Amino acid sequence: MHYFRLRSVVLIFSALLITLPLLALMGSWLEWNAASAQVLGELGQTVLPEYILTSLILCVGVAIGVTVLGLSAAAAVTLFRFPGQAFFEWALLLPMAMPAYVVAYAYTDFFQFSGPLQNLIRSTWSLEGRVFPEIRSIGGAVFVFSLTLYPYVYLLARTALSERASHLMEAARTLGAPLGRRITEIAIPLARPAVAAGVALALMETLADYGVSSYFGIQTFTAGVYKAWLIMDNRIAAAQLATILLFAVMALLHLEKLAQARVRFTSTQANASSSFESHSTALSAPKAMALTGWCSLLVLLGFVVPVFLMLKPLFDSETLIPWGRFWEWSFNSLFLGVVTAALAVAFSLFIAFSLRNKPDALTRMIAQWVGLGYAIPGAVVVVGLLLPVTWLQIQWPESQVGYWVTASVLGLVWAYLVRFCAVALQSIQSGYARIPTSLDDSALTLGVSGIRLLQRVHAPLLKRSVFAAALLVLVDVMKELPATLVLRPFNTDTLAVVAFQLARDERLGEAALPSLALVLVGLLPVLLLSHAMRQKN
Repeated sequence: MHYFRLRSVVLIFSALLITLPLLALMGSWLEWNAASAQVLGELGQTVLPEYILTSLILCVGVAIGVTVLGLSAAAAVTLFRFPGQAFFEWALLLPMAMPAYVVAYAYTDFFQFSGPLQNLIRSTWSLEGRVFPEIRSIGGAVFVFSLTLYPYVYLLARTALSERASHLMEAARTLGAPLGRRITEIAIPLARPAVAAGVALALMETLADYGVSSYFGIQTFTAGVYKAWLIMDNRIAAAQLATILLFAVMALLHLEKLAQARVRFTSTQANASSSFESHSTALSAPKAMALTGWCSLLVLLGFVVPVFLMLKPLFDSETLIPWGRFWEWSFNSLFLGVVTAALAVAFSLFIAFSLRNKPDALTRMIAQWVGLGYAIPGAVVVVGLLLPVTWLQIQWPESQVGYWVTASVLGLVWAYLVRFCAVALQSIQSGYARIPTSLDDSALTLGVSGIRLLQRVHAPLLKRSVFAAALLVLVDVMKELPATLVLRPFNTDTLAVVAFQLARDERLGEAALPSLALVLVGLLPVLLLSHAMRQKN
């Protein structure tokens, strides 16, 4: 009885934790008033169409970019043999470690009019004026997002092609089909669901971004939400704009789930009909070197060059490195990450255990709501969280709920949990999928049930999944910018916030150190993922 009471309390608390910001956003339409209508009307007549058009152009450009880069890289390492193939199988994942706003800082200093590249070209060729287009533009944002987000498409497309396409292409080759036809009629159609899922994930990251768009001066829909809240000082209008962005992200999430379901279906069909080992195709020396060069270019532009551009200012004698403040920023980031990771793993472990032990309708619904959190942009989470807090503060000023949420780390950790509990839940559920249910039945016959089943049977078998979940949440928290920027207490700057503020003030040399620290932290899950992929192979 004690276990079931604890289970109900934790599940209800988890549901409130995740759903309250979302319900507050939906309920904002019930508070329609003249002021919010005026703000929305002014935005609709002035800048809102530009926000929507800019966001659409950015999404279309990023979708094309990540598709071309990710699919070509996946096809190269999966279907063909060329020098460095084994290295590029995991090296092509390295751009995942780069926060998009860090890449934007690095390339802005390198490509801008007064940067080293344009100065070198102008002095060498005696040219005047701008050599390259302005990097702080929609085109520059598409370039940055494509380089940092193509691993989503690469990872899913590579899995799809390795499971289904290689052996079919080998069969088509024996029937005399040329290489171009094998790629266009076999490989690409089979990878299409995986590509769609990867593109949907990349677009969700694009819509959730604030660092790149703000630094480049691009007026996206997320910028409109911040402007309505912080500049026009109308929380209802900001919430109503946030719901529009939320519905767009939910549509992308639905597309991703449909594509993933299609991937699983075709994978099952293909595996059932596969009876022989797949083989990659040998290429002529020029074509093989071309693939090596293409994969090298992706790794260079997406990881090596930005890291080098951020390292260079650290060795500049004129750059003052605030080591004392750096350790303070690192401690704040690490503290927030560790606290959030511990809470997210605890909640997710209990939800996953409840789904396995007693998968009733309430538990499944709560798991679905928690899974939605990662798709919600940080700006939307902030608005949805502050709405009920503001209402409670107005109704009960003596409660000081506004102080505890906005002047302490409580509100920040709450926002992190709304966003990143989904990451921990997905990792733990994948660990549970590898534990046979027969172990549960055996434990029940021995009188082990309830919370003791989790402690004695499941916990030892879930150590790796729990560690991976905690690591992923820790890294995501340390890189999170929009929610941290708004909700952080005074004198609680993090590495992400400081890097953004210094870069915004054109102090790129000082922004290099916190940016590189974020890259170093981001390498941890990438290396863990690449190690898991090599073990699977």
